[in-house]
Parts: sequence; structure tokens; C-alpha cells
Amino acid sequence: MNDQIQPDGSEAPEAAHEHEHGALGDAEYAEFMELAADEGFDPEEVGDAIEAAGHGPLPVVAVVGRPNVGKSTLVNRIIGRREAVVEDRPGVTRDRVTYEAEWAGRRFKVVDTGGWEQDVLGIDASVAAQAEYAIEAADAVVFVVDATVGATDTDEAVVRLLRKAGKPVVLCANKVDGPSGEADAAYLWSLGLGEPHPVSALHGRGTGDMLDKVLEVLPQAPAQTFGTTVGGPRRVALIGRPNVGKSSLLNKVAGEERVVVNELAGTTRDPVDELVELGGKTWRFVDTAGIRKRVHLQQGADYYASLRTAAAVEKAEVAVVLIDAAESISVQDQRIVTMAVEAGRALVLAFNKWDTLDEERRYYLEREIETDLAQVSWAPRVNVSARTGRHVEKLVPAIETALAGWETRVPTGRLNAFLGELVASHPHPVRGGKQPRILFGTQAGTKPPRFVLFATGFIEAGYRRFIERRLREEFGFEGTPIHISVRVRERRGAKKK
Repeated sequence: MNDQIQPDGSEAPEAAHEHEHGALGDAEYAEFMELAADEGFDPEEVGDAIEAAGHGPLPVVAVVGRPNVGKSTLVNRIIGRREAVVEDRPGVTRDRVTYEAEWAGRRFKVVDTGGWEQDVLGIDASVAAQAEYAIEAADAVVFVVDATVGATDTDEAVVRLLRKAGKPVVLCANKVDGPSGEADAAYLWSLGLGEPHPVSALHGRGTGDMLDKVLEVLPQAPAQTFGTTVGGPRRVALIGRPNVGKSSLLNKVAGEERVVVNELAGTTRDPVDELVELGGKTWRFVDTAGIRKRVHLQQGADYYASLRTAAAVEKAEVAVVLIDAAESISVQDQRIVTMAVEAGRALVLAFNKWDTLDEERRYYLEREIETDLAQVSWAPRVNVSARTGRHVEKLVPAIETALAGWETRVPTGRLNAFLGELVASHPHPVRGGKQPRILFGTQAGTKPPRFVLFATGFIEAGYRRFIERRLREEFGFEGTPIHISVRVRERRGAKKK
């Protein structure tokens, strides 16, 4: 649904300029910047806002190492503020925590992880699993070693893990506070990961040189292409609670027993990719492990399975959330839907076991959908039976509708005409004697659609939801989340001394 041909007959510049200035072509971008200047916005600020909203996923750097080597201190140094919790004892960081960072004009995400240890049990094993998942999901890794201690057996084990992952690695020899410590750092050549970069995360010594190296190995965009390779099959992730019928549905659309189905919940552990012919097209369906509860409350195989399911959703283009229609919609169902939305995937809701429902259950299910899934009322719905195959063929048009909404692009001129009418007929409420006004906006990217609005003041969350609702009414966007960010104009002369 994106514009393919420009008025002069040339191809649309969207793909070429997705990272330079969002989804805007050169001429449209220049016209937009002129409008921004007329409204009193700093052109550099406007350009940064469009780039920030239009970049899509940022490349990811994972900071890993054994406990108490200074990972969180280094993360604070990279992001330029004290956010990661630091304490002089091992094991303070447990979960993966992600921050946005910038160095030499390039933006990326940095992931702080807990200390990795081998042969541990309980919560320490969960912390190690989180670190392993961070490595798997990253585009590059900073491996932090305590230069004052040297390479330990645990460090050697991390090296083996990194080699298996095959990701670019920058070796950080931390706690080198002066020239005398650089000899200690040199001993880390023995790890076989290339040059050790002597750093003092606490004092900032050497971090700039290390970050220069990180940018060298870090790709401009994440390695995940979300199935956009020309001619490649679209990726569809089947997600839901355990025993809801995901594997049965995959077998039904595939027309054969591709994956194991058992009444025992949790049969599927690893995501299973299968090429499936459905509706005259080839799709790559991914059967995933059922998500039982919050990830950090799980342990063992279930814990790893949930992490792999989350990774499968990130790599997919559309998530089909399977819900057991015979049971009440649960908090866990809502959490799984939210996970797909937050990942920015197109969304289809498939209500399984529809053939087993009586009229009374169908009535109450509709009421539950209206209340418990109101936040995704825009998602296409399909009522299916994975056991009998009833209405399975309706999945294809629902998936295609969601993908079309996911890729929809609204020209800037049409968007601003819509915004002008919207603001005139339904202005923002007056708050504190002031009435903020939306001046103009643009769509900075797709997959999912991302909009930047420029305003005279803070736009309340309720009014943003109103804008999103009207955007859907006007332009469709069925089956896709929408991201709206707002940039507020500074008062004229506010920057002048």
C-alpha cells in the first residue's frame, strides 16, 4: 500500500531514505523542513525527531561478562548518566535492561546484563539465561573482563559461548585506571578475541576508543530484516498460552503432522519454522512454546522456551495470537497480546475451538472481547477450529489485511490536511489556561506506522488516543499498532542568551 511511483515516473525514495530522514522523499522532506522553519521549529531538532521516529529498530549492543567486572558502571558511562544500579558486590543486576545511547552521531541500544556464571542453579541460572538471550538478540557484544584479575575459567567459558553465537565481539579490559594497568590488559590477548581495549569504566579512561571500535563492528541497522527480502515468504508467529492449539493449527494449515501435538501442556519447547502453502502463497509459520506466566517467575526449560518465543515474535512480521474461545479471556492472554503490540508486529486474533461453543458462551465471549481486548479492537479476528480445520482458510485474508495496515504510508500533505480538519473540529482541551495545538505532522516510518506530531504544548495521552482512533477511521491501519510521538516547539527566543 506504499506509494511506488512518483509523479515524475521515478521509483519512490522511501527505501533509500528510510534511515536518512524517515520515509520522506527528498522533495517532500525539503518542503516539510520549510514548513517547520515557518512555524518556529529548529530544523536540526525537527530532523532529529524524524530520524528518531523513522529509524525502526536500532542496532543492539549487549554488555556481558562474569559478575562484578563493572558491566553496569560501563553502561552508565556509555549512556552518559547513572541509571544502571551499581554496587560493589556481585549479582546486583539480574534482568536484561535496555537503554538508548549515542556515540559519534550514531544511535544504538545498549543492554546491561547480569553476571554470567557456569554450572549455577536457581536465580543465578535465570540470570545467566538472560545474558545468553541478550547475546543471541544482539548485533554486537562488549565482553567485559576485570584486567586486575585476568582471564578466569568463567571468562574462558564466556568466550566459548560468544564463539558459538558468532556475533562481533569487542573485548573490554576494565579497571585499567592508569598506564601501569595496561600490561595487565595485554595478557587478555590470550582469550583469542583480538585486541583488549583498556578501559576504566569508573573514570571514563579509554571508553571513547572502545566505543569507536564498537561502531566499527556494529551494523547500521539490526541484522533482523523481518522477512522483507525480495521474494521471501512472510513470517507469521503463532503465539499463545500453553495447550491452546498452536501446534494443531500449524499441522492443519500445513496439511500434515509437522510438529508434535500432545494434551500435555508445554510440549513445544523451541520455535519451529515451517514453510506452508496457504491461500495460493508460501508463508513461513513459526510454532512457538506456550507462554505460561511472567518470564522472571519461570525456571528451567520453561524459562528458556519463553525467551525463545519472545525472540521469534521479534523476528516475525505478523503475530497470530491464538486464544481458547471455550475459556474466559485471561490476564495471560492480554499479556501475550501486549507483547506482540510492544514488539511492533502486525496482529491477528484467532479464537480456537469455536466449533465447541454454544450460543450462551459466544454471547459472553463477545462481551469479554469488548472489555478485555478493547485496546486491540483494530486487530482482525478469525474464529477457527484447529482440530477440524474449520475456517482456517480465513487466516490468509486476515494476515494480509494486517500486513497491509503494517506497511501503510500516508503522504505528508494528506496527513496535514487531516490534522488541520481534526484540530479545527476537535481542539485539545484547555489545561491550566493554555490550549496546546498540533501544528503539523509527518509519518516517519512504517512496519509499524510511526508518526511525529509537532505542537505548541504538551499533548495529553487521552488526546493522543483520540488522534490514533481518528487516524484509523481515516486511513485504515487495520491490524497494526501505531506509534505517535510529539515534539513541542520551544518559545521563540528561549534558546537565546
